[in-house]
Amino acid sequence: MTYAVIENCINCKYTDCVEVCPVDCFYEGENFLVIHPDECIDCGVCEPECPADAIRPDTEPDMEKWVELNRKYSEMWPVIVSKKDPLPTAEEFDGKEGKLPLLSEAPGEGG
Repeated sequence: MTYAVIENCINCKYTDCVEVCPVDCFYEGENFLVIHPDECIDCGVCEPECPADAIRPDTEPDMEKWVELNRKYSEMWPVIVSKKDPLPTAEEFDGKEGKLPLLSEAPGEGG
């Protein structure tokens, strides 16, 4: 089992999850975070920390596409280990559906 970040993180990018990760397996894009599935140790401490409820275990239905998306971008983006302010659009976009087309492939700053 592994955890993956799902659509609700897009344009929110809360980073509460990265501070509690014991293995630093979060990676930062411009408007989204991902978890490297091969680095995740399945501890689950990140899931309850996400204010946007955007982290799920891969054992839930239809998670294959999210695990692969997390894998793809974790190999392209910088690691993030410190909490940052959420995006200015976080409150507006939290809970909205259909955000996948808004996902930017641009890397974040990391850190």
